[in-house]
Amino acid sequence: MTETNTLPSVGDEVMEGKTRAVVTDIRGGVVWLRRQGGGSMEWPAEDPRRLIVRRTRTEMIKDGDL
Repeated sequence: MTETNTLPSVGDEVMEGKTRAVVTDIRGGVVWLRRQGGGSMEWPAEDPRRLIVRRTRTEMIKDGDL
């Protein structure tokens, strides 16, 4: 997994380990995730610097996935 200096933004599709998720919120510097494909459970990212951005929200809108 690659560390980055920039945090993902709300709406970005990310990978946390082997879990694909969407960033739902950033509260007090804590990045909150929800599984890609839905569900109501949210969890805080273990280490936001280690999240891998698969697609930004802008890219998903362009692809027609939002």
